[in-house]
Amino acid sequence: MSPVTASDPSSDAQYHALASTLLARIEAQVDRWLQDDVVDIDAARTGGLLELSFPNGSKIVVNTQPPLHEIWLAARSGGFHYRHVGGQWRDTKTGEDFVATLSRCASEQAAHPLSF
Repeated sequence: MSPVTASDPSSDAQYHALASTLLARIEAQVDRWLQDDVVDIDAARTGGLLELSFPNGSKIVVNTQPPLHEIWLAARSGGFHYRHVGGQWRDTKTGEDFVATLSRCASEQAAHPLSF
């Protein structure tokens, strides 16, 4: 895939709404896994930063970047930047979908297949 160069949100308000929805969806999925005894991931959110702590001590951090209209993801496998394009958050370098990357990284760090 080619790099992502443009983003859909034309206003700060739209960006904040999209980013907030994404973080809430991640938190809800982590809560479901905890409730269903799938995996014990602790989710802690402070404003636009969501930290996922795994049983092995590793972390994944999802952070909003309002000035850039981006979402950043930091995991053991690396750091990634995403912009909202065509209804999805896409990696600015590879075009990969945020949810696919988050699922892959979480699965690796949890040593258990997980899908957001």
